[in-house]
Amino acid sequence: MTTSAAPGTRTPDTRTTTYGDVLRTAYVLRLLTGAVVGHLPVAMAPLAILLAVRAAGGTMHQAGLLAAAYGLTAAIGQPLWGRMLDRRGHIRTLTLTATVSTAAFAALAVMNPVTYPAAAVAITALAGLFTPPLEAALRVLWPAVAPQPEQQRAALALDACAQELVFIAGPLLVLALDATGGSGLVLGATTLLGLFGTLLFATTRPSRQYRPAPTKRADWLGPLRAPGPRILAAALLGAGVALGALNVTALTLAERHHAPELSTLIPAALAVGSLTGGLLYGRRAWPGSPAGQLLGAATGLFIGTLPILTVSGPIGAVTSALLPGVFLAPLLVASFSSLDHLAPRGTLGEASAWLIACLGLGQAAGTALAGAAGDDGPLGPAAVTVTGAALAVLVFAATRRRLAEHARIPDLDTAEDTDREHVHAC
Repeated sequence: MTTSAAPGTRTPDTRTTTYGDVLRTAYVLRLLTGAVVGHLPVAMAPLAILLAVRAAGGTMHQAGLLAAAYGLTAAIGQPLWGRMLDRRGHIRTLTLTATVSTAAFAALAVMNPVTYPAAAVAITALAGLFTPPLEAALRVLWPAVAPQPEQQRAALALDACAQELVFIAGPLLVLALDATGGSGLVLGATTLLGLFGTLLFATTRPSRQYRPAPTKRADWLGPLRAPGPRILAAALLGAGVALGALNVTALTLAERHHAPELSTLIPAALAVGSLTGGLLYGRRAWPGSPAGQLLGAATGLFIGTLPILTVSGPIGAVTSALLPGVFLAPLLVASFSSLDHLAPRGTLGEASAWLIACLGLGQAAGTALAGAAGDDGPLGPAAVTVTGAALAVLVFAATRRRLAEHARIPDLDTAEDTDREHVHAC
């Protein structure tokens, strides 16, 4: 997979860029470290909030409400901050979001969420809404930091794998800190880690020197006026449904087999599979068009979810999560890479944020749908998992020709005309 201004059939790149080469490139390791550390609150906060409410004597319903408020507002806020990245640059955007989110987490750490439930909901929503858009900010910097296509391919794979590490390390860190000093320490650490990571990222030279590309006009739809980002967002919404439902499937399988560890082992297996798939995918260039690679990765994710419908034991349940994980990171890498030629000029940050938001919203929807279907055992949540993955395949299959023909849109003023020109392609 390579990035190009004009999509089309490709032959493998004979040049080899190792992950070590990319990590030794100036600023790459610091940017990745800052993005990972600064993103840890996204993985830590839901569990930290649950623990804080329960420690204060609150109900699971209260805890779930606060955790949901955080997750929903975190997804909603990303496109807003992505647009600010494209218009105002990194320093203003990251400074604003880091300041507010840090203050909100600090307030949560010292307040009693049960005594002041309305204030707790408001502050939690504020912490989520002002989540710093580090993933989108990093995506915008890759063309400058790693300008060659083979470098960007490897960098995007490392980026995807690093995010998997966030969701492995985050919950483990919460459990360790809670055992050491309780929920107050967990929320305090969440506050400091988010601030430190964002500062580490924002103070690098590429971040400080980033200047947004000028655009003539932007409306509330932004890059979603263009068909390419809409297609990618819809497909990742389906993939998110599959991921969210898989967590509920893991919980129901844990209850079915009286094995509580399955509720964490199954998501961990998915993450291990994703790490493996991302590293393998980023090691080389792949033939074919970006549209074909997107469809192939989504199809692999769908096929990988099918065994979940028939698993009969704990070992099978864990191993069944490995295969869809292998195709998850390649799907994400191919999607974000495709924005180089699908997003309108000057909207890469917001377009990236929309993909992140749709993946998160899909996860929330998948969790809700699978929860509603989970009263009678794991088959219902597993069916939701498969259905979400199937949606991603259908989106890419129905729009493959359109994606293959669609070149970069010069700016937002021409996006609507281009959309009309390509409407017949579906």
